[in-house]
Amino acid sequence: MSFKKRKLRQKSLADLAVNEEGILSRIDLPADVGGRLMELGFLPGHPVKAVRSAPSGDPRVYLVEGAEIALRRETSIHLILESE
Repeated sequence: MSFKKRKLRQKSLADLAVNEEGILSRIDLPADVGGRLMELGFLPGHPVKAVRSAPSGDPRVYLVEGAEIALRRETSIHLILESE
């Protein structure tokens, strides 16, 4: 019997298109910043959805744990997602 490994490709939160969702895998930021994001609901294993962005594309608003949180690209590139 053979088992296929499910391939997950990783991308950053900044790579999500509006209305696209992913599962947060890790936060690659210093502990103080990462800890604050976790307090806001950005927790590994939880879904995050990009809901809208400014006309320039930055910042972008994300739906996490029922709350809408705006993050700049310089921060969101360090939040790594797993998506199929």
